[in-house]
Amino acid sequence: MKIKRIEVSKHKRGRILLIPEEGELVRVTEKELLSFDLYPGRELTQQEIDALLCSARRSETEQLAAHIASARMLSQKELTDRLRRRGAEPDEAAEIAGRTAELGAVDDDVYAGVVARHYAAMGYGRARVEQELFRRGIPKELWERALAELPDSREEIDRFLRSKCAGRTVDRAERKRLAGALLRRGFSWEEIRPAINRLAEADGEITEDE
Repeated sequence: MKIKRIEVSKHKRGRILLIPEEGELVRVTEKELLSFDLYPGRELTQQEIDALLCSARRSETEQLAAHIASARMLSQKELTDRLRRRGAEPDEAAEIAGRTAELGAVDDDVYAGVVARHYAAMGYGRARVEQELFRRGIPKELWERALAELPDSREEIDRFLRSKCAGRTVDRAERKRLAGALLRRGFSWEEIRPAINRLAEADGEITEDE
């Protein structure tokens, strides 16, 4: 293949088009333009073309990783998964996501804290926060520091109950529904039970078996 001319793509930033004298054009990035010493009139062997295409695919995946990481905070695993969905091979996606993390564009430790604070602010308990950390692929060894930032569960549970009860009397059936709602929000029964019992006492009932 002999390069007839080189053009900058009008449709995709960072893409370079190699227009050959014969055959189909070849899409590369600015990185290949320099590293392969490409210029009009340059002749490429099939082996060089294959290496060029392989390098270009990786370069575009690296560019995609940088774009994704700069658009929103996410975990290294989430970045890996998104690269795979965009066509990257599993090993390459994992390697590039890891490299992106090394450069500081992805930080699972910081992200874990952000996730914990976000769901705590929404009134969720430890189990729900753990579920979110797991779903987002944050390594378990990073959980404890994030979970340590959670507010006191008693205060959160009492706030939830006040918002639902608004000072009115609630019967046993409603107390059970409220307990179920708190369980679904990620609080443990050990955390919920004292608050439900306080509701019962306020309504003139004393029970340890709500």
